[in-house]
Amino acid sequence: MPQPPQPQTVDPAELPRLARATMKAAKFPMLATMDGDQPRLRPVSPVRTDGFTVYIANLRRYGKTRELELNPKAELCYTDDDHHQVRITAHAEVVTDRVLLEEIWAANPLLRAFLGTIDNPELVIYRFVPERVRYMREWALEYFEVRC
Repeated sequence: MPQPPQPQTVDPAELPRLARATMKAAKFPMLATMDGDQPRLRPVSPVRTDGFTVYIANLRRYGKTRELELNPKAELCYTDDDHHQVRITAHAEVVTDRVLLEEIWAANPLLRAFLGTIDNPELVIYRFVPERVRYMREWALEYFEVRC
């Protein structure tokens, strides 16, 4: 019978670096929101990441727009090819700062190609502000709190 994996110890000082490396390797997190009392989960493509603050573009007509308006609590989960995980418990806020919007717009050719103009009324950029960040190595079965 196979032996269960033995969790490796993690130096708490290394947690932010390990978590950011997992996020970079994973690229596309899953975003969980609430639709009333029903959880909804979908892959998303961040348009910017500053540490553990994640920015995600959305269209106004999408379901997550209504879900986040009614309940801005959300969670992002990154899982890399080695099965390491980062979970970011966050609250979503709409980005209204024009300078920041222009920086995000300029750095994302797909947004420009798809939406045509930064003033497209369908465009919404969400900032997911972390309240809690947790990291887990492959199959460790234990999350480590990451200072954010």
